[in-house]
Amino acid sequence: MDKAVDPAPMQAARDTGSLPQAAMDAYWMPFTANRQFKKAPRLLVGAEGMYYRDAAGRQVLDAVSGLWCVNAGHARPRIVKAIQAQAAEMDFAPSFQMAHPKAFELAQRLTALAPAGMNQVFFVNSGSEAVETALKIAIAYHRVRGEGARTRLIGRERGYHGVNFGGISVGGIVSNRKHFGTLLAGVDHIRHTHDPARNAFARGLPAHGAEFADDLERLVALHDASTIAAVIVEPVAGSTGVLIPPQGYLQRLREICDRHGILLVFDEVITGFGRTGRAFAAQTFGVTPDMITCAKGLTNGAVPMGGVIVRQQIHDAFMNGPEHLIEFFHGYTYSAHPLACAAGLATLDTYAEEGLLTRAAELEDEFADAVHSLAGEPHVIDVRNIGLVGGIELAPLAGQPTRRAFDIFLDCWQQGVLIRTTGDIVALSPPLIVERAQIDRIVQTLRAAIRRAA
Repeated sequence: MDKAVDPAPMQAARDTGSLPQAAMDAYWMPFTANRQFKKAPRLLVGAEGMYYRDAAGRQVLDAVSGLWCVNAGHARPRIVKAIQAQAAEMDFAPSFQMAHPKAFELAQRLTALAPAGMNQVFFVNSGSEAVETALKIAIAYHRVRGEGARTRLIGRERGYHGVNFGGISVGGIVSNRKHFGTLLAGVDHIRHTHDPARNAFARGLPAHGAEFADDLERLVALHDASTIAAVIVEPVAGSTGVLIPPQGYLQRLREICDRHGILLVFDEVITGFGRTGRAFAAQTFGVTPDMITCAKGLTNGAVPMGGVIVRQQIHDAFMNGPEHLIEFFHGYTYSAHPLACAAGLATLDTYAEEGLLTRAAELEDEFADAVHSLAGEPHVIDVRNIGLVGGIELAPLAGQPTRRAFDIFLDCWQQGVLIRTTGDIVALSPPLIVERAQIDRIVQTLRAAIRRAA
């Protein structure tokens, strides 16, 4: 017999913004301490501009752009209207052997923002799917060029590349990997760039550590370059705690890849769309990869969407054989979904009209002053920043890793500021529309919470 569900409690929850305990049982929440959350839910019921509204009607200042994605702020009218209009005009279009005009328009607009020579976009639905797609493109590219032995993928320790099997295989965060078996074969990792002994409290790019890129040469010597398809790194490692690349590191990584015919993939799911002061971090650092994965800020978080931006010659290598045959056997039902494309076009318009893709560069010094003012506070052992991204690393409580940062997260929530923590690191990434007074409030709220923490 089917289980009956009484709609009344859920309707009441929608009306009042609160949920009875029984109404929460069915939802297994992602990356969440489910038992703790359901004892004391933190429910968001509305959003506008820089603020969420919680179930109690409080305004909560968003210091993390939702989840690194709402770069233009919440409920932007142009984006909302574009989604509404598209839903009324055409809700869905098949993506296999068919298409709709906005997919081509968005691809053209996106490649115009990308580094020179990156002229092709493969649309997906998330950052995780973008990574899977880039990895498949890399392996298939070498195969169609007659180098089918190049199947090995190289990630980086402390890297985050989403949660699909390819992404967690090349990723290097232990908790994301340990429950899921042997993962993909033929994957190895270069060392991470975190070096607090030499770089603690560095403003912007750390001075030391370009030589960490040479660890790729060790793997080339171990596996032979003829077996390696691609290296994937985040220009700025976000989910592992805001690790900023040392000066010259990405340039050296590019040089090594070029020397050995290895593709270089930048995972810009977090850094894309203005977070570092340019459209992409590749431009901030002056290093052009072979592929860029993007998502999040592509649609301002309003509709799930991602993409892989690819150098022209990689795309062209597939365009051989009879024209009626599919060149690349990969894709998703919702690739280039009409609502997502409409949201993406409106988002790019909003960025352009308000100069948001370069605003992080304008605010970088002031933001750096603010976050680095936390140096010297209790438990703070490092502060890192670039653009409108900040990381504040805390000494862990003895025997209770992550507890101190989580307590600070809860404290800030109670004070009306939403921050993000990963391990014992607080990450800040406010929407690009943030005002100076809001930066001050974020940091002062965090300062007070740090001082109150055990």
